[in-house]
Amino acid sequence: MQRLRMRRLGMQRSWRLVLLLLGMAAWIAAWLAPARAQQSAPATSPPAAAPAKPKPKPEAKPEAAKPATPPAKPASPAAAAAGGAQPKLLGQYGMWGAYTASPGGKKVCFALAKPTASETNPPNRPRNPIYMFISTRPADKPPVTNEISLVVGYPFKPGTEATAQVGGASFALYTQQDGAWIKNATEEAKMVDAMRGSDNAVIKGVSAKGTQSTDTFSLKGVAQALDRTAQECK
Repeated sequence: MQRLRMRRLGMQRSWRLVLLLLGMAAWIAAWLAPARAQQSAPATSPPAAAPAKPKPKPEAKPEAAKPATPPAKPASPAAAAAGGAQPKLLGQYGMWGAYTASPGGKKVCFALAKPTASETNPPNRPRNPIYMFISTRPADKPPVTNEISLVVGYPFKPGTEATAQVGGASFALYTQQDGAWIKNATEEAKMVDAMRGSDNAVIKGVSAKGTQSTDTFSLKGVAQALDRTAQECK
C-alpha cells in the first residue's frame, strides 16, 4: 500500500509537469478557445486534465495513477520533457482535448478538460486550476489504460473521500493532497463507459479547511477524445 502511494505521488508530480509543459496560460487559452466557441453556440450535450495524479488505490490496482493522474513530473518543463518536447494536441473534441507527451521518454496519452461550472460552500473560496484527466500509459508495468484522475485546486481534507456522479451512477474517489482517483479499481472501466454515454460528471469533495466543492464537467466530446488517445497509445 505504501509503495503504491509513493508511486501515485510520483505521478502527481508528473502531471504537474505536463501542465507546465503545456505552458499553462497560453496552453489553456489555446485549447479552451474552441470550447468557449462551442459553449456560446447551441450545444448538443455537455463534457476534462492526471493528475492524473498520484492515486493510491486502496486495494488492488497493480498500478497507477491518476492522472494525476500519471508518470512522475519533474520540477520544470525542460526537466520533464524529453529533448524539450512539448505535449502535442491530437485534437479538440467539445470540451475535451486529446494530448500525447513523453515525460522521461515514456509515451503518455491523455484526455483533459476543465469544469464547466464550479461552486464552493461557503461560496467564492479561492482555488487553483481544476482538471480532469483520463490517461493511458503503455510504458508502465503493467500498462495503464484510461485511468481517471482529478486535480481539484485545493488540498482535500485528510482521510476523506470525494464522489463522482455520472448519469445515474455514483463512484467513490480516493483523495490525496489535491488529487483524486477512483477508489475501487474494478469500477474504473465502468465509470469510463458511463462518461461516454452521459452529459455531465459532477465531482464533490471537502477541503482541508472544510470547504465543500462541487465541480461539473461537461462530457461532450469525451468519447471522441478517448478514441483518439487510444489510437495514439496502442
